[in-house]
Amino acid sequence: IESVCQAVEGVFAKAKRNELVLGVDALDVLHRAMDKIGRLLAPSRSEGPVKGSVQSRDLIVRLEAVSRGSDNVEQPQPIDSGASPGPADGGKEQSVRVPAEHLDRLLLQVEELVPASMGAEHRTAELRALTVEMAHWKREWAKVQFLARSLRQSIDRDGEARGGRVVVARRLLDFLEWNDEFAGSFGTKLNLLSRVADHDQRSLGGMVDSLLRDTKLLLLRPFSSLTETFPGLVRDLCRQQGKEASFHVQGADIEIDRRILQEIKDPLIHLIRNCVDHGIEKPEERARLHKETRGTITIAIERKSATRIEVTLSDDGAGIDPHKVKEAARKAEVIPASVAQAMDDAEAIALIFQSGVSTSPIVTDISGRGLGMAIVREKVEKLGGEVTVDTRLGEGTTFRLLLPMTVSTLRGLLVRMAGQDFIIPGTFVERVASTRSDALQTVENRATVMVGGAPVSFVRLSEVLGLPTDDENKEGSTSLTMVILAASDRRIAFEVDEVVGEQEVLVKSLGPQLVRVRNVGGAAVLGSGKVVPILNVADLMKSAIKTVALPVPARQGGQPSAPDRKSILVVDDSITARTLLKSILEAAGYKVRAAVDGAEAFATLRESEFDLVVSDVDMPRLNGFELTAKIRANKKLADLPVILVTALESRQDRERGIDVGANAYIVKSSFEQSNLLDVVRRSL
Repeated sequence: IESVCQAVEGVFAKAKRNELVLGVDALDVLHRAMDKIGRLLAPSRSEGPVKGSVQSRDLIVRLEAVSRGSDNVEQPQPIDSGASPGPADGGKEQSVRVPAEHLDRLLLQVEELVPASMGAEHRTAELRALTVEMAHWKREWAKVQFLARSLRQSIDRDGEARGGRVVVARRLLDFLEWNDEFAGSFGTKLNLLSRVADHDQRSLGGMVDSLLRDTKLLLLRPFSSLTETFPGLVRDLCRQQGKEASFHVQGADIEIDRRILQEIKDPLIHLIRNCVDHGIEKPEERARLHKETRGTITIAIERKSATRIEVTLSDDGAGIDPHKVKEAARKAEVIPASVAQAMDDAEAIALIFQSGVSTSPIVTDISGRGLGMAIVREKVEKLGGEVTVDTRLGEGTTFRLLLPMTVSTLRGLLVRMAGQDFIIPGTFVERVASTRSDALQTVENRATVMVGGAPVSFVRLSEVLGLPTDDENKEGSTSLTMVILAASDRRIAFEVDEVVGEQEVLVKSLGPQLVRVRNVGGAAVLGSGKVVPILNVADLMKSAIKTVALPVPARQGGQPSAPDRKSILVVDDSITARTLLKSILEAAGYKVRAAVDGAEAFATLRESEFDLVVSDVDMPRLNGFELTAKIRANKKLADLPVILVTALESRQDRERGIDVGANAYIVKSSFEQSNLLDVVRRSL
């Protein structure tokens, strides 16, 4: 160790005096020397003293060659990734080595106390409820107690005249007096027991919380224990690809649960590989773009709250080209070409998280298979976090990972749907709101609701989870309770029957028998002892997108009955589309009349009465948007339902359809006969 350190010191001394310029090969030798010192401080069984001495002498010879400024420095072997960094318990702090599995087992046992503490709190609440009921009984007894006294006085005066009835009445009065004394004594004992239970529960809860908090501290490790290997990784990747990059870490002293670090290691490694492979340009390219020839990759760790941290990984490279991402997604058949054209840049960039999408022109061992980013998102969301990306073409890319500090407990929203309780992780809950059932609109064959001035998809939680619903009880209800969830750049409103409240719950895994259950990420035990599923929000969002969210069930039977036969006006300048729509609606039992454009349609509406208008948008003389606006401006026609069926599928067109007052907006590229008929039934 001393010999290697002296050789390193000789190199550093000359570099400090500007007598030596350290090149890439020289730095590789120095890094190898640092790794060798680490292995010598904590020798492995596979490296005996003889082998270690030979390697040390070879390393010292190379260091001396570097010190002399010799260009003939033998290319060093790859750095041993399994090198021990040296003793973990060195320094002034006294520490004890404890196997990680022992700490995990200890935390598991402490966590089991949490349900017991919650149960004690629940029982205390029940005792308090009993004392309230007892107080109510006392108030009611006090109202009639004077009647019992009056009855006894009356019996005492007229006792001899009434004979046997008096005996029965006296016994009843004796019981009532005894009952009063007994209830008073029972109430006193109940109050005392309630106060004692409340005191014990507070003490137990405080001790369990403190014990759990201190045990979690044993599992905390600084983020630096994960990032210390990343500089070598960046250096090796740059050497392989002929690039140059500096690596910086900020906030590495922040501590986080060891289990989170283990799970996030592979995603971070993949993101770093992407930064080098896709982001950082080669030195000559950066010089042509008037950038520093050496790129910069930075990891910043920041505490966002008491329970969450944000990990930011950024580079100053080429950025992500949204057009290339859309083309890659189209080739991978992730999205059709029509959808790709309508996407804005932010929506296109989000496609990099779809499996099979890669902008790499060739598949290599570093990238190109299109699986890495999908796995990154899956792992982060499995931990209850979320990942987002921000990029500027030619300036660089930033990935943001929002992660929990621990995986043991979470604060969630307890909701009830179809008679069952569920926990929704609070980090994904944007807001809880209510809306009128008639405020729902249909856009692109999906129910939507306006939230904060923007349309948000609306779906029943029961439909997503496959639960039976009691639609008969909902028919008379005009108000809907919904929970708006935000994850993966999506917002969806889920209808629930009831929001019970917010709770801190202990997360329990489903075990190896149920490794992957769709829409469920774990379970929790409430204070009452009831086991409640914890919903996996990432799965929930995917399932909701696949679900045709229709708030009101369709009436049984394809055709309307004769008394309910409605009249519909179909407006389309294409004879093919007009004939198709007319035949579909007539086959469903509706009376249908057609118009060739918006002007003819509006004139027809003023002459005849209709129950519904189905219109194209792109038409001569008066388009669908203008027709809808004129209908809404006419007092006689203002309430007439309008369904727009069009090829225009951009977000701006959909929002314009809502603004002018359309009841539904159906895109022809996703047109289905059953969807049209369902929307027509609901609009009528």
